[in-house]
Amino acid sequence: MNPDEIMLIRQGFGRIAPMAEQVGVAVYDRLFALDPSLQSLFRGDIRTHARNLMGALATVVHSLDDLSGILGNLRALGARHATYGVRAHHVTIAGVALLATLEAGLGDSFTAEAREAWTRAYQLVGGVMSDALPSD
Repeated sequence: MNPDEIMLIRQGFGRIAPMAEQVGVAVYDRLFALDPSLQSLFRGDIRTHARNLMGALATVVHSLDDLSGILGNLRALGARHATYGVRAHHVTIAGVALLATLEAGLGDSFTAEAREAWTRAYQLVGGVMSDALPSD
């Protein structure tokens, strides 16, 4: 990722970070609206999942200059999600949910350039995770 993309992502994340749990819940709300069957993969309070999601997202955002240090963790995260029943195509759906939530939350600051930067980052991270997941 180039420095401009990283800056756009970090700026956007900085705006949503104070509402991390709320944003995480919104991502899951969108995810379940896109594919209601995914609700069965989640146990317990969705706020816990939302906090975990946003914590993982924070780690990625802070590591964008050099993702090599977290690649092993991302592969392990993908493998762990496989045990919950997550499949590779679910990563794509989650990306759609994340981008839609960012667009709603960031409003006008979610420019075409910001969308492209977030999309590229998600494709990088999602690709690593997907490699550890069963395909359909």
